[in-house]
Amino acid sequence: MFEIGEASRQSGVGIETIRYYEREGIVPKPVRATNNRRMFSAHDVGRLRFLKKCRDLGFPLADTKTLLSLTEGDEEDCRSVKELAELHIFNVREKINELKRLEAALNELTANCDSGNVSCPMLSKLRTDQ
Repeated sequence: MFEIGEASRQSGVGIETIRYYEREGIVPKPVRATNNRRMFSAHDVGRLRFLKKCRDLGFPLADTKTLLSLTEGDEEDCRSVKELAELHIFNVREKINELKRLEAALNELTANCDSGNVSCPMLSKLRTDQ
């Protein structure tokens, strides 16, 4: 059994995040030692590692929770996992496209900037375009 600091170190999940997951019911409340400290099993640490990997891949917390529940069920549902992952890939691609549009807009605005101008073309454009 591990105290929260060790569980954090082994899983790579911050202590406050572990407490948050506990409050939100994403992970079950750990057992408490006689000194009232949280104690985590190796299984609990593995669960935290799984959550961290999902979050590192950018899965929203709700999807991460769903993926965790799918790993702990009687039967892993590969089709559901694939559908969740494909939706996530679609959302990632949408974000990439949004960022590319943002980059193009910023490039266009900054291309009009001249150093030493009294009136900044970028600020003027931002003020006037609706």
